[in-house]
Amino acid sequence: MSAAQNPPTENHLKSTENWYTSWFDTPYYHILYKDRNYREAQVFMDNLTHYLNLPENATVLDLACGKGRHSIYLNQLGFTVLGADLSENSIAEANKNTNKTLNFKVHDMREPFEEKFDAIFNLFTSFGYFENDEDNLTTLKAIKESLSEYGFAVIDFMNVTQVIETLIPEETKTVEGIDFYIKRYLKDGHIYKEIDFEDKGQKFHFTEKVKALTLKDFEELMEEAGIYLLDIFGDYKLKKFHKTESERLIMIFK
Repeated sequence: MSAAQNPPTENHLKSTENWYTSWFDTPYYHILYKDRNYREAQVFMDNLTHYLNLPENATVLDLACGKGRHSIYLNQLGFTVLGADLSENSIAEANKNTNKTLNFKVHDMREPFEEKFDAIFNLFTSFGYFENDEDNLTTLKAIKESLSEYGFAVIDFMNVTQVIETLIPEETKTVEGIDFYIKRYLKDGHIYKEIDFEDKGQKFHFTEKVKALTLKDFEELMEEAGIYLLDIFGDYKLKKFHKTESERLIMIFK
């Protein structure tokens, strides 16, 4: 999520201020998560855009878009889409798919956009990464400021209560011949995932860290940001949210 760089080795891991600046910019992030269920994601976006009743040619912001896979799909549904992400490497990759109604830019989600959008999507737990908790509020305010008068925003977050209940402390995933050793734990109000692996004779270590925000936390942040929470869903089929059973926490607001 910063300037292109070589993946950090064990020797200079602590040189980056924020974990996401280095991890998201490495090819290993995309290798580890390459088997994510994109068909499920497309069904979610179908359901979401239908529920929001977005007009044809609506302008949509895909905030924290990564390499743009979901932006591309939203564009195929007929919307004018801007994908934004902090990772220069990801945006460089996404830019290979631009057209008249699909564009990408490097952008920090804490900053509002000059243009206004009919819908802003922050999908697949792309929130709560910041070291400073104040940045979560700043991001919500920036989203609100970037909406058009009749626009809606969506944050799709993990259901923290369910995630903590079902947390797998340790596992090994082998992808493209690389063994990723993964540890997960809760500490200081954050869910951590430590990832260790070797490739081409080099050892790597990365840590993912996401604020364990509950619905109550989001409600308090949104109230402070002057945001109206309109609806809450618990999965990608837009079923009702259940605190202990739902896999997702999907919030529609303006």
